[in-house]
This record gives sequence, structure tokens and C-alpha cells, in this order.
Amino acid sequence: MDSFVIAFSLTLFAGLATAIGGAVALLSKKFSPRFLAASLGFSAGVMIFISLAELYPEAKSSLSLIFGEGRGELYTLIAFFAGVAIIALIDNLVPSYENPHEVNILSIAGEAAGEERYGKHLKRLGVMSALVIAIHNFPEGIATFVSAMTDPNVGISIAVAVGIHNIPEGIAVAVPIYYASKSKNRAFFYSLLSGLAEPAGAVAGYFILSSLFSTVSFMGLILAAVAGIMVYISLDELLPTAEKYGEHHPAILGVIGGMAVMGLSLLLF
Repeated sequence: MDSFVIAFSLTLFAGLATAIGGAVALLSKKFSPRFLAASLGFSAGVMIFISLAELYPEAKSSLSLIFGEGRGELYTLIAFFAGVAIIALIDNLVPSYENPHEVNILSIAGEAAGEERYGKHLKRLGVMSALVIAIHNFPEGIATFVSAMTDPNVGISIAVAVGIHNIPEGIAVAVPIYYASKSKNRAFFYSLLSGLAEPAGAVAGYFILSSLFSTVSFMGLILAAVAGIMVYISLDELLPTAEKYGEHHPAILGVIGGMAVMGLSLLLF
């Protein structure tokens, strides 16, 4: 039960970061694109490094012990790209014009310009953003939860990385909702609601997969799939968003910084 509480708490923390993004959007007059780019790059660096240096090797090791080195490596590779395929399918089911990662407004400053640009479509954009982010967050919640159940230290790192990633998603929800309704409370509520899909994914994952958590082969497959999900999110969402909102060099420095911090933490702990 203690491991469940820890894993669920970490997943809840990651999900509630969308509410942080909503609050930041509603309270701030101006954002620093360079800082946001560096933060997203840092998150991508953490996810990529931990996926390839920790989750994938651990999955390969556990599967190789069961099936032998050759088949173990093959099953790990298949599970990794199955994770990529799952999150890619979810992402590609969403039309690009309704994808929250296409929202470029970062604050509620310049309200008139925002209203003129989006007009009557603002409310639909905000609601669709909340729905799409919830869909994205569901498998992320399962990934964070399963990782934390397997290794709390890894779970903490993933939860922090996912949380950073969720902040601009909360902004993407709150800004158009605020423009459409003029209600900060409603805008914040939608950003909070979209993030709750993350702990919902954790609960679903627990009840669906709980009987298999003790199965070494299953956990190896899940860890490899989680690695694939994290790498896809980093390459398809975090880095392009960092480039769009900020500048190239802060994003890359953030990636390197995230990898360095994650590598150092693995050495120390």
C-alpha cells in the first residue's frame, strides 16, 4: 500500500502541473520564452536519458533473464516501439488544428489581439485543448505510476519531467477559455480538470495491471514501453514546443542540463 501511495502521489503531482500552468497564465503579464524553452528542454533531457540509460536497460536485463539474451533483447525492442506506436496513435488521432501544442499565446496579456485572432472559436479551442490534453495525460499517468511502483527514485524523476511538460499544456487550456468566458475561475478549472486524467490513468493502471505487477516478464515489457512513450513525448512534443516558444540554444542547453542532472542522480543514488 505504501508503494501505491507514493506512486499515486507522484502521478497526482505531475497531473496537477497543468493547474500550475493555468494559474501562471492567468496571473502573469509576461512570460520568458527563453526560460520556458530551457525548462522544456530540461524535461526532455531527463525523459530521454532516463528512458535510454535506466528503463530500457532494466527492461532488457529482466527479459533476458527469462527468455535468454537474444529473445530478451528482441522483446525489449518490440515493447519499446509498441510504446512509441501507442502514444503516436493517440497523438495522430487529434487533428493538428485542435492539438493544444499548436497554441502560441502564452499569457492573457494582449487580450484584444487574442480575441481578434480566435473570435468565436476560442471556447471550442479551449475545451478541445482540455479534452486532448486529458487523452494525452492518461497514458502518461500510467507510465509515471508504473515507473514509480517499480522504482520510486525513477518515478520522482519522471514525475518532475512530466510536470514541467504539463505546465505549458495548462497554459494552452486556460488562455483561450479565459478569452472566451472572461472568467479566470472557469479557465483555471478547465486547466485543473485536464490534468486530473494523469492520476486517473494511475488508478486505471493499478486496477487493470495490479495482478501483473509481480510478474517479472510483464514489468520488463511495461518498462520498455514506458521508455518508448517518454522518448516519443520528448521528440514530438517537448523539443518542438521549446523551439516554437523560445530559442534553439536555451532548449538544447536545457536538454544537456537535464541529462547531466539525471546522470548525476543515478550515480549518487
